[in-house]
Amino acid sequence: MKSSFNSIINSETPVLVDFYADWCGPCKTLAPILKDVKAELGEQIKIIKIDVDKNQSIAGKFQVRGVPTMILFKNGTQLWRQSGVLQKQDIVAVIKQNF
Repeated sequence: MKSSFNSIINSETPVLVDFYADWCGPCKTLAPILKDVKAELGEQIKIIKIDVDKNQSIAGKFQVRGVPTMILFKNGTQLWRQSGVLQKQDIVAVIKQNF
């Protein structure tokens, strides 16, 4: 998983990583919001979900302490990070600022 994760975040296309857990209520709230973000931005963004319980090494590497945490990467560089649930328009605005 780790090598493919690195190749995904090293993309020219911005990648929004959603660190989540199955037991996390706010994560369940965020999931449909991220679907709407993807629907609006289409090919301009990749969105991947990382289960922190199953991928503790990746969560540790990025010091994810709480879920949900979203991190936006482009060319392997972390451009933005936010914990908690945001509304669709706020997430879309952040992604567009970082194209």
